[in-house]
Amino acid sequence: MASIFRPSVSLVLRPKVTCTNHDHSTIERFDFQKNKSLRKERLNGRWSCGLKANQAQGSAEGISVVQEKEVNNQTDYGVVGVHHVGVLCKNLERSLEFYQNILGLEINEARPHDKLPYRGAWLWVGSEMIHLMELPNPDPLTGRPEHGGRDRHACIAIRDVSILKQILDKAGIEYTMSRSGRPAIFTRDPDANALEFTQV
Repeated sequence: MASIFRPSVSLVLRPKVTCTNHDHSTIERFDFQKNKSLRKERLNGRWSCGLKANQAQGSAEGISVVQEKEVNNQTDYGVVGVHHVGVLCKNLERSLEFYQNILGLEINEARPHDKLPYRGAWLWVGSEMIHLMELPNPDPLTGRPEHGGRDRHACIAIRDVSILKQILDKAGIEYTMSRSGRPAIFTRDPDANALEFTQV
């Protein structure tokens, strides 16, 4: 089954930019490119790397700055992204029916299934994974918010919310749309774990 969650482009990690200034302060910049990928760069100094600065607006030419903050080098351990999200399930086969046969996620056969003291499966979500773990689920199945966006949830970026909506409708799976009107859909797996799918 073809998966709507396999990205058509790969993630490219750029090297850090090293620059200096007089006070040796460190700035962490977050900015979105046109492809909407989040990128983090570290600059020693305020935009002093040959970029034309526009400090009044807090941006450099060609770059839209979202957030800027001082960073302590001792705590920079090199965050590069989310590797996987752990999801508890009561019955692995029932969960695999949902994640594989309805959502179209593929199992990562390279990850160990028999080296842990519980049953589970690793499922590809683009270049990251969901780790299904068959354990008693401490979360109640009832009394949760109707809209998954108000509950703890994992968010998966997809290309077309309307196709996923058709898939969920055909399978008879309930969902809610984003309250803000953006193209995003919220649903729950068989153990009431909330999932968001946002169109990028």
